[in-house]
Amino acid sequence: MAGEPAIDGVHARLIRTLGRPWRWLEPLAHRYADAFSGHTRPRHRDVIRFLIDDAGFQRARRAHRDKLSIAEWIPEPQRMHPVAAALQWDLPTIETAGDLAAWLSLYPTELEWFADLKGLGYKVNNPKLQHYHYSVRTKRSGGVRLIESPKPDMKELQRRILAAILDRIPAHPAVHGFVKGRSVVTYASPHVGQEVLLRLDLQDFFPSFPGARAQAMFRTLGYPEQVADRLGGICTNAVPGHVWKNRSLEISAEQWRQARVLYARPHLPQGAPTSPALANIMAFRLDCRLTGLARTAGAVYTRYADDLAFSGGEEFSRVADRFSIHAAAIALEEGFSVNHHKTRIMRQGVRQNLAGIVVNRKINLRRADLELLEATLINCVRRGPGSQNRAGVPDFRAHLAGRIGFVEMIDSAKAERLRAIFEMIEWER
Repeated sequence: MAGEPAIDGVHARLIRTLGRPWRWLEPLAHRYADAFSGHTRPRHRDVIRFLIDDAGFQRARRAHRDKLSIAEWIPEPQRMHPVAAALQWDLPTIETAGDLAAWLSLYPTELEWFADLKGLGYKVNNPKLQHYHYSVRTKRSGGVRLIESPKPDMKELQRRILAAILDRIPAHPAVHGFVKGRSVVTYASPHVGQEVLLRLDLQDFFPSFPGARAQAMFRTLGYPEQVADRLGGICTNAVPGHVWKNRSLEISAEQWRQARVLYARPHLPQGAPTSPALANIMAFRLDCRLTGLARTAGAVYTRYADDLAFSGGEEFSRVADRFSIHAAAIALEEGFSVNHHKTRIMRQGVRQNLAGIVVNRKINLRRADLELLEATLINCVRRGPGSQNRAGVPDFRAHLAGRIGFVEMIDSAKAERLRAIFEMIEWER
């Protein structure tokens, strides 16, 4: 019964299993189909729970206690059962845990270690036996951000899953972060010249996606439970306790405790190559609902990772305050929390800013940001790059090059001037 809930097929399997065409079997098949059709492929435990909770089945079980028995166990082969949309995505067929191990070029025991479905990595207090390096950072707005960088072997497995599975799933049209051919420029462009701009921020974006949700997503793609669970296990992580031993004085004890609880459950790790694509796929329903909400208010919606943007003309301007409450409620229903301290309603009389881009009349950069970057580059030339790397960025050269590249997406002339200064910097060898 754990396959596709086609009524005739379920009814026939029930008759074969119990050995008699009981009259109550057909209604049971209908109720099973109603419970699971249109949803993610059910787990084995979901089917058991359905039978335990089904009043009709329990009445029949009590009425026929002496006659009810298993006549024939029908083993169900592990097969792909993708949802209709996934049929056109050309996903690799992987139907058993052994197939998955072979596809990832692993021994079965190695697959179990990387997937870590029993959470041993969380329980073992030995960093050498764990799959991630950790870096605890303080958010500019307060609170904790944890960077979870997968070690080389884990990263290679995640890259394989990303390239062969996740990259083949199209992103929602409103999503512009971590999508090929889209950028912060395409994220901001639809909001140029609008009467009012509303910006919302989702709190703790990546850890908001629990491991069970990732496993359910892989089942939606058609992978049997054993395969989906292990794919989800490789793409998620639970942070062990030793990471939280030394609290920075910049972070309050309560914020530290909340972060420890949040990251203790399996979640998408910020730093894994699979996390951005998985987050976009699993937020698809959120994006659909917010797109529809924006359309009803005469607005346009775009998202870049955890940054949500809505904009519109006079009609939207009149309802922007109430609209932000409705949008936050939808986010909450979909498993996200809005950081209300970062909510901004920006009208044409003020600078309308999205991800460092000004959109009042045209795509532009903030003058202060350009001046600061130019001053940093000039001081690198005069005093050496070490004097400007006050935050201790590991690859400061790549960091500056990336900031110039950001400018280049918006204003090539200004970027050319900045790059000329960059080329004059003497880097230590």
